[in-house]
Amino acid sequence: MALFAPRPPIPYKEPIVKRKMYPYSGVAQFVQNLKEFDKPRPEKQETPMEKKNKRQAKKKASHEKRLASQAGKWNPNHPDNVNMTKDGFKTLFVARLNFAITQEDLKQEFEYYGPVVRAHLVTDKEGKSRGYGFVEFEHSRDLKEAYKDADGRKINKRRILVDVERGRTVKDWKPRRLGGGLGGTRKGGKDVNQRYSGREPPASERDRGRGGGGREDDRRRDRERSRGRDRDRDREQRRRRGGGDDDRGERRRRRDEDGERDRSRRRRRRDEDDAGDRDRSRRRRRRDE
Repeated sequence: MALFAPRPPIPYKEPIVKRKMYPYSGVAQFVQNLKEFDKPRPEKQETPMEKKNKRQAKKKASHEKRLASQAGKWNPNHPDNVNMTKDGFKTLFVARLNFAITQEDLKQEFEYYGPVVRAHLVTDKEGKSRGYGFVEFEHSRDLKEAYKDADGRKINKRRILVDVERGRTVKDWKPRRLGGGLGGTRKGGKDVNQRYSGREPPASERDRGRGGGGREDDRRRDRERSRGRDRDRDREQRRRRGGGDDDRGERRRRRDEDGERDRSRRRRRRDEDDAGDRDRSRRRRRRDE
């Protein structure tokens, strides 16, 4: 039967012949060759971080050069600018507009403050709104009123930013695209960007800057008031039911006062004993001396 058949014989393998290793020797005989060998100095290679910084510096220099070139050509008083308003000191800059707003809508919104000579909405090459424009008033007093009151106002569910036109009224002024501007919403990350719309922060942001929490503080105060009213109501109900709780509270208060007096008395005695021990040890040292 195959169950009891012997296993096949183990095949024969030739024994492994070990290679003869060379004997160990010193390096004294090669020292002279090393002295006579003229090898050039290794050149320092740039690290990945150095390459990255080099690329960033090159890009920054190219960007600054392009900005300087564009700034030299920028002229807000150029006669070919047909969309320019007549008087820059009566012109208001309006930003963060809803993209669905038209020039007529913008004019109607600001006619609330006074007669408007013209409202211009800045558009791109395709005629789509870029979200900002200019409004020229007939009188300077109307511009001042709109400057104070319209900033942060909601138009078509978006809070707008209102400022004076600085291109023709402020010396050496540059727009944002040329490295200038006053906006703070696109400086960097969330920790440095401005989180509110308008020139001035809202009340909640001012409270947070002074250490308050704005709406959260109001909610916390409301909760504390409601809890206080509930405690007063419960205390009044216990008093009407019979005053047993008040008597227990009075006894507890007297017991606490008695305990506090006893503790203070023991504390004074301990202090007096410590003072006496110090005096005795001082007299003992003097006597020994």
